[in-house]
Amino acid sequence: MFLDEKDREILRLLSSNSRLSYSELARKIGLSDVAIIKRIRKLEQSGVIKKYTILVDPSKLGYKVVSITGIDVEPEHLFNVLNNLKEKKYIRYLALSSGDHDLVAIIWARDNDEAVKIHNEISGMEGVKRVCPAMILEVVKEPDP
Repeated sequence: MFLDEKDREILRLLSSNSRLSYSELARKIGLSDVAIIKRIRKLEQSGVIKKYTILVDPSKLGYKVVSITGIDVEPEHLFNVLNNLKEKKYIRYLALSSGDHDLVAIIWARDNDEAVKIHNEISGMEGVKRVCPAMILEVVKEPDP
């Protein structure tokens, strides 16, 4: 799908505040409400916009430790481990990777003790060869389109 500058501006504005009304978007971009609605529907239907959500600060919810964790798995156990990890509430993001690790997870923990317990639990799963956590010290840039 080709995205023009108006589409990119819609995405930029919605990423900073997904609650903007069609009329607010239209005013800021210089299009009609109807044109904005059509463009947003096209972006949704083509999968460019996957969902509308909020960005939460984990520390405000009591999660003081966030890690990006690489997980190395024996090939024959990969999908069992993947399916097991998908069900864990402490896993906030999980991806199959072609990089240094087979799986990459973002994990939220209430404190260092809980983070150690979580990483030990993952390490003890059948087929897991190695768990490589990288604790986030400070976020310096948030996601945007």
